[in-house]
Amino acid sequence: MPRAPHFMPLLLLLLLLSLSHTQTAFPQDPLPLLTSDLQGTSPLSWFRGLEDDAVVAELGLDFQRFLTLNRTLLVAARDHVFSFDLQAQEEGEGLVPNKYLTWRSQDMENCAVRGKLTDECHNYIRVLVPWDSQTLLACGTNSFSPVCRSYGITSLKQEGEELSGQARCPFDATQSNVAIFAEGSLYSATAADFQASDAVVYRSLGPQPPLRSAKYDSKWLREPHFVHALEHGDHVYFFFREVSVEDARLGRVQFSRVARVCKRDMGGSPRALDRHWTSFLKLRLNCSVPGDSTFYFDVLQALTGPVDLYGRPALFGVFTTQTNSIPGSAVCAFYLDDIERGFEGKFKEQRSLDGAWTPVSEDRVPSPRPGSCAGVGVAALFPSSRDLPDDVLTFIKAHPLLDPAVPPAAHQPLLTLTSRALLTQLAVDGRAGPYSNTTVLFLGSNDGMVLKVLPPGGPSGRREPILLEEINAYSPSRCSGKRAAQTERRVIGLELDTEGHRLFVAFSGCIIYLPLSRCAQHGACQRSCLASQDPYCGWHSSRGCVDIRGPGGTDVDPAGNQESTEHSDCQGKERGRGSCSHSCVRRDLPPASASLSVPIPLLLACAAAAFALGASVSGLLVSCACRRGYRGRALKRVDVEKPQLPPKPPLVSPSSQPAAAILTFKGSCARVSNGALEARALKGQEHGRISKDRTPPSLRVPHLQPSWTLRVSRGPSPPRVYLLTVFPPVLERGVGGEKLAPSVSQLFGGNRRTPTPPSLSQAALTRPSGLPP
Repeated sequence: MPRAPHFMPLLLLLLLLSLSHTQTAFPQDPLPLLTSDLQGTSPLSWFRGLEDDAVVAELGLDFQRFLTLNRTLLVAARDHVFSFDLQAQEEGEGLVPNKYLTWRSQDMENCAVRGKLTDECHNYIRVLVPWDSQTLLACGTNSFSPVCRSYGITSLKQEGEELSGQARCPFDATQSNVAIFAEGSLYSATAADFQASDAVVYRSLGPQPPLRSAKYDSKWLREPHFVHALEHGDHVYFFFREVSVEDARLGRVQFSRVARVCKRDMGGSPRALDRHWTSFLKLRLNCSVPGDSTFYFDVLQALTGPVDLYGRPALFGVFTTQTNSIPGSAVCAFYLDDIERGFEGKFKEQRSLDGAWTPVSEDRVPSPRPGSCAGVGVAALFPSSRDLPDDVLTFIKAHPLLDPAVPPAAHQPLLTLTSRALLTQLAVDGRAGPYSNTTVLFLGSNDGMVLKVLPPGGPSGRREPILLEEINAYSPSRCSGKRAAQTERRVIGLELDTEGHRLFVAFSGCIIYLPLSRCAQHGACQRSCLASQDPYCGWHSSRGCVDIRGPGGTDVDPAGNQESTEHSDCQGKERGRGSCSHSCVRRDLPPASASLSVPIPLLLACAAAAFALGASVSGLLVSCACRRGYRGRALKRVDVEKPQLPPKPPLVSPSSQPAAAILTFKGSCARVSNGALEARALKGQEHGRISKDRTPPSLRVPHLQPSWTLRVSRGPSPPRVYLLTVFPPVLERGVGGEKLAPSVSQLFGGNRRTPTPPSLSQAALTRPSGLPP
């Protein structure tokens, strides 16, 4: 019986491996426990701009950024800055600014002459940062001629003269920028020219000399999109995404980066890096799903300030996939100490134009370590960065990139989404719940949705994130403007007001605020309230499901004490707990079987195994059928052909040379041509005849093919009977390839004890040379 194909064990092993990896498949999107829309979200307040502004009526608000100072919310928009007193603002009332300033461009006509659209020639306020406790710095595009002004925080009145906004504010409202004051100096990152070809990290407006990044050097910055700036310790950090230089062979691939500079950096010497950063270093932020093949979320969209995560300060970021990849979003957290440790890694370089980027060996790195802050640490012997050796300055100019990348907290994302719209913004409350020990994520998407999520971990030790609520926060009637509907629905800003228990959501055309929880929707249903797992909700014995704002009392039972499997049990009445028939507004969870899906590796392995098994069975059946048919044909075609022999010498002459008996074969079978053939052995006077009759049953050998008889006479003795058995031809393999060998014939003695005459057997298998086939 033929053996199974050699690749079958390999397929079975692949199937077992796929089964063992089903638990580590790509994480699936969590299902929301509660869904809401604007009709079900109350109270709701919104702001679209000044009612008597004709430009607002045509174009909408054109929101730019949020800034919260104490209990004041500042909103930067087109031609205006609005101030909202959060302390006086009450829920249920309209979002009305108590102050605002108007700053319009005076150069709109010249801007239009330069070929720009009228909508682009307004003054978009792109920088809004506190200079000190009393002063605010605001910078606007000003018809592609950026300008900065200082204003009083409380009065919003201009103080001092205008300043140039170049390298502090972008020329175009669509260009990215970040800015922050640290120790009296402004650290900004943006495009420094009209064409946005000169990306710059710049320091100005302080007691220290102005410094900038290297100009037109792709190793430092290559088409960056700046997202966030942070002051921490002796450094200022910049978070951005840019076109990768180390993977340029793959095309325009974007990587997320973090760069830092020393606050005490004074620039280089006149020979190297004069009036440029001597401490600029950058490395990659790695937000990916681990596995046999790592899946990366490379494009940084938004980032928060430091928030405690499991007792350690961390930064939360929203990342998406490449624009030409499978759409997906992820939330990753990075510990600050991991980021600091990453800047102690190895330098990377590209030795040839088309070569790969590899780490630089330690023996080639000069001392003190390039990028270190002068006057402290390993560079403590150098009071100023201007005193650093030239080889250090030359090295840092050519090697700003470090390796390896910063890993995410827990080495995996806190949340991944692949079946929903892309995430764009986030805000994090790290002190939620009655004990101020729960982390809640608020996420905005490009389709106007706001998601409230509990990340893994926390006091309960969750292994998977929980999507508490999904809110459709966009209102076309209130936020629509001149821009495309797809752009208008995108959430471009989130600002958390934990004291006021509100979340401000910004679209291009309007601002709305939402309460952090909607506990009243659970009404008097205790089971629904507790099973919601909302850290902002709790059950009060007399007031029902209530909001928890800050530390709760002993009379409030926080939500989340019951398992999520009880979420669907919200019908009927419970004694002493009120009716649940009208208060369970949460979307019912589907049965467990409805959310199951077959992992793709398992599906592919099963398909391959099924195909291989089917092919194997088919091959076995065909092989058996062919063998049986071949045997039947072989038995019918066995015969011996009479050759053209030379004249036979007299049999009585013992001295004459005997002729060899010839057995010729056609194809794979022997055939007798003329009824009988006299054969002479190679030795002695033995000769014989091959009859056409089948071998008698008494002479048949078990397990052999049907045979023919050969009677051999020797002198006056009675003839001896031999059994001639013909086997099918075999396939021989040799150095020259494969060839078909002739059939094998065997002779057995008639009494089954007489051995086969070797000469006669050899004669039966040998064709004399010189004879035609």
